Amino acid sequence: MTDFIKLLPDHVASQIAAGEVIQRPASVVKELLDNSIDAGSTEIILYVKDAGKSLVQIIDNGCGMSVLDARMCWERHATSKIAQTEDIFKINTMGFRGEALASIASVAQVEMKTRREEDELGTNILVEGSELKRQEAIACQVGTSIAVKNLFFNIPARRNFLKSNPVEWKHVAEEFNRAAFANPGIGFKLYHNDELQLEYPAEDLKQRVLSVFSDRKEGDLIELDEQTSIIHVKGFIAKPEFAKRLRGEQYFFVNRRFFKDNYLNHAVNNAFEGTISKEQFPLYVIQIEIDPAQIDINVHPTKTEVKFEDERNVYQILRAVVRKALGTYVQNPDGGDFDDNRFIHLQLNPPTLSEVKPYMGGNATVSKPDWGGFKEVYQQQRQQNAQQWEKLFQTPEGLNKAGGQKQETLLPAAEDVSDSRVFFQLNNQYIVTPIKSGLMLVNQQAAHERILYEKYLTALEQSPIASQQLLFPKVVNLAAGDEVILEEILPEMGALGFTVNVFGKNSFVINGLPAELHLENEQELLAEIIETYKRNKQNEVSKHKNVAKTLAKKAAIKAGIRLKPEEMNRLVDELFACNEPQFSPDGRPCVSKLTLQDIGKMF
Repeated sequence: MTDFIKLLPDHVASQIAAGEVIQRPASVVKELLDNSIDAGSTEIILYVKDAGKSLVQIIDNGCGMSVLDARMCWERHATSKIAQTEDIFKINTMGFRGEALASIASVAQVEMKTRREEDELGTNILVEGSELKRQEAIACQVGTSIAVKNLFFNIPARRNFLKSNPVEWKHVAEEFNRAAFANPGIGFKLYHNDELQLEYPAEDLKQRVLSVFSDRKEGDLIELDEQTSIIHVKGFIAKPEFAKRLRGEQYFFVNRRFFKDNYLNHAVNNAFEGTISKEQFPLYVIQIEIDPAQIDINVHPTKTEVKFEDERNVYQILRAVVRKALGTYVQNPDGGDFDDNRFIHLQLNPPTLSEVKPYMGGNATVSKPDWGGFKEVYQQQRQQNAQQWEKLFQTPEGLNKAGGQKQETLLPAAEDVSDSRVFFQLNNQYIVTPIKSGLMLVNQQAAHERILYEKYLTALEQSPIASQQLLFPKVVNLAAGDEVILEEILPEMGALGFTVNVFGKNSFVINGLPAELHLENEQELLAEIIETYKRNKQNEVSKHKNVAKTLAKKAAIKAGIRLKPEEMNRLVDELFACNEPQFSPDGRPCVSKLTLQDIGKMF
């Protein structure tokens, strides 16, 4: 009988391993940066072309390699970092498994030049698809240069799964910034398509944070520096007023290694409780120093997950350190005074890991209801009498179902509408008007989002919105990678009344805004539009709907805004002139009904 199980050839095994370690150009960037940092470099230059698909090249002034090491580093599981099992639990370097370069070489064409200071000549090696093509002595500078060309050239299916250049470039810039945060004493330069995009001189951590977050000033930051018997916490948080509605500016490092941790992220967010809203996220760059024996970094191929031996105590300390730092700037969020002497030792009863909901990121979606023909009915009614909102209160039977569940946000029927047009505001959040069967409640923010969303869609598809020129143009600086995204959607922004022009590297000038839009922070608006656009693009949301939805959410009146009676009247009129007045663009109910029977049950 034939035997079926066979050993895989080395090149096939390497490609399988590469699938875990090398997922996109940013993965190559991370591994090469780690090697340069471990080599003791003080200057690192990174070149990428086509967002890293065509070229990722790193040049450092580190210690370089001998002839034998230059050859051995391309073999699987060849490493200088560990020699026995115990060494795995005492790792202080970025790399240690000895598989990164072998994985890269199995899926790309790689050329390396390296020389040690004590060697007269260096070594030039060319590897293609795990096969050594050339090794020769050359004259070169001390340090190492590695050029990775045509990533996934021999695996077309993997190459086809790469995202667009703007998306991949964003990931490359993010990996670059992570390395820059973790190693402020190293100078970094990043070139994309031969243009210098980012440059950070060797500096202290505060200056590095200000260099990366170019829109922040020194006075915007609060320093963290607390030494305990378990960990040393240092870094910076931004003051509460600079919290954003995006999570992008949150960085954790342990022993100079970037990692992601929802549990510890909850500790920081919880420390800010009472100083920011639930929809906001604080900016932070936090470095944790701990005995390597107290953590396990070998739990994920990309090494972005870390296990702490005593995670609950780390949670307590981290939350306490952040709250103590906030106490130097604001009043205690809980209303009491901070006791600096005992603060780090408070019993804070942190939640367990299972109690912290993982962040769903940009892939979380709202289920799309089954309108049961509702849109067609309201389109016809809108054309007949858009101004007579009372006649639009009819409820098609299909509206009772949304995603298979009964909806409680039914619109009142025409015969139920009171002759009175009395409106009042509840908690500066809901518009309330009597109807014959009880009360109709309108969520003013959700309703305005629906109105603006349909208005912006019309502007994008039919008639552009007029732009009001600013007396003093506003210059905004974007994170690396975001400028490509913004340039992609500038035509849509122009149709919505924005006049935005390229001003310089990663900089844009806003010369005009939609006449009805009043902004306090233009940079935050552009950042939200870009982030939402990237997230929705992955979910195959059309560009028009994407931009319209984002701007509507930003421009809509918010809960807490007091409205005049005529403003409430106009908002309700405009809502029921919409094609789909029952829900906001992201699926929240705009209208609900409180019947007399419901009211009677309260007494």
